[in-house]
Amino acid sequence: MNKTFLNKITEADCIEKIPKLDNDSLDLLLSDIPYGISLDDWDVLHGNTNSALLGSSPAQQGKSGFKRRGKPINGWSQSDRNIGIEYQKWCQQWASLVYPKMKPGSFAFVFGARRTIHRVINAFEDTGFLLKDLLAWKKGSAHHRAQRVSIVMERRGLESEARKWEGWRLGNLAPIWEPIAWFMKPYTIGGTITDNILAHEVGALNIGACQVNGVSPTNLLEFSFQRSEGRLHEAQKPVELIKYLIKLTTRENQIVLDPFMGSGTTAVAARALKRNFIGFESHKEYCKLANKRAKASPSATKSKPAKKSQKSLF
Repeated sequence: MNKTFLNKITEADCIEKIPKLDNDSLDLLLSDIPYGISLDDWDVLHGNTNSALLGSSPAQQGKSGFKRRGKPINGWSQSDRNIGIEYQKWCQQWASLVYPKMKPGSFAFVFGARRTIHRVINAFEDTGFLLKDLLAWKKGSAHHRAQRVSIVMERRGLESEARKWEGWRLGNLAPIWEPIAWFMKPYTIGGTITDNILAHEVGALNIGACQVNGVSPTNLLEFSFQRSEGRLHEAQKPVELIKYLIKLTTRENQIVLDPFMGSGTTAVAARALKRNFIGFESHKEYCKLANKRAKASPSATKSKPAKKSQKSLF
């Protein structure tokens, strides 16, 4: 194993650094990737130059959630419609680089937006990964900024129409859940999944350690932020959620890759569970913050890369 990137977050575009990792060396890919919904500058992954992109409405100003408009609002031209296609190409670009670095039979968890996750799935399947399931992370709460239709009508002086549309709103329902695409790299042709587990120590689920109230886990995951958990990134995920996914699919000392570290939650979770991690983050300030956070997080022992074993795991 090339230890250059091990157990630290490197400030870089992952597309430049992933090729430097060893083939068949990674046990898990787990990342809250950019969603391609133009949430902020780092989430603009297309060539669209719509002037309304990343603007804000009066209702959004001063709010902690949905601070900017994440989509063009000037009419959905052809360039607007190309945003999804461009996002899918971007996903496939880095997924194709990750694929040979993953061990046969290893898993990948990729967070996404409800309206762009299909692009992620298409990109990963075209790369060679198999879609195993689509998990749902249910949040403890959700922002809901649907504007009242009646207020819009009143501002136009349409009082009777405003009364007619009382109780109606513009927008969506409160976004209480987010999808997590669960992929698997195909294991060696001619063998079984048990043969693959014996050879590479990946492909099994640690159900015994991940039961919820004594019951086997489902594909609905309910995790909220702890009171002591600071919010450092607009797209941050709870540490306990990330720990759960790592614990479910890896063993101690195995290696978790997160190509889009953000505030460093994956690194914090990996250290707490005695797993190794490799992380990349192109945003300078977030990278500094993530490394500081990771170093400050508890880790009982310094982990070493896991060695291959031919012995039965169970």
